[in-house]
Amino acid sequence: MENVIELKGVHKSFGSFQLTDMNLTVKKGFITGFIGGNGVGKSTTINLMMNLLQPDKGDVKVFGLEYKQFEKEIKQRIGFVFDENVYYEHITLAQLRKLLRPAYRNWDDGLFDEYVRKFELPLKKKIKTFSKGMLMKTSLTVALSHHAELIIMDEPTSGLDPVFRRELLDILQEIMEDGTKTIFFSTHITSDLDRIADYITFIHNGEHIFTKEAFRIEEDYAIVKGGIELLDRDTEKEFIGIRKSSSGFEGLTANKRRVHDVFGDLVVTEKPTIEDLMFYTKKGEERHV
Repeated sequence: MENVIELKGVHKSFGSFQLTDMNLTVKKGFITGFIGGNGVGKSTTINLMMNLLQPDKGDVKVFGLEYKQFEKEIKQRIGFVFDENVYYEHITLAQLRKLLRPAYRNWDDGLFDEYVRKFELPLKKKIKTFSKGMLMKTSLTVALSHHAELIIMDEPTSGLDPVFRRELLDILQEIMEDGTKTIFFSTHITSDLDRIADYITFIHNGEHIFTKEAFRIEEDYAIVKGGIELLDRDTEKEFIGIRKSSSGFEGLTANKRRVHDVFGDLVVTEKPTIEDLMFYTKKGEERHV
């Protein structure tokens, strides 16, 4: 299976923050959801993928190419969907089209018109009058109009109302139908990924925790609930993180099958959400500090 993005042994330092030994791949033809708490390195990783930052060490390849020799070629094939306005505010969408058309060799006016209609965007209004949802639709329209093969989205649904968020997720699934596109989607609204992601990439404190097929999370991980008397130094090692209360404990395990060997029928297991993975990974880290 072809990789569209590859980070190998990537290190990047900013003051006290470090991305360390980041090895990460994004597979062609799928939606990969990118998760992690605030300040764990998601934006840094995306900036490295876009060549807005360069690694201190390691290699970044997009479409199998390195930015040093092939930056123009790579950027022709990427569409970046921002969560804020990056265009000139005082121009209209019609004027933006004129500016962008010469910049992309695969620019398609027909596709631009199609998405402007579909998204109900006004061609003659100044971009500074656009709502957050309209700006996001504009960004996506531009990405699709130059036939981008890789669409990178950084928190595109934050601040959008639930109805439009759902509409956007449907649009993204439609875009994927021909099998030629790849979407890398960073978000803290994990319910969005529960609906559309094929793969989940999880980073925490500058480290790549895992990239897994979304359905495998349910197969491998479980939320475990039981009485506090079941916990001791050995049984606590079965969990990534634990929350204790007077009524019992709740913990996340990465080995769902082993739970029944250890606890038998004394515990209840539930499917974890993506949010659970983030919460209990942080909880486990606090336990080891």
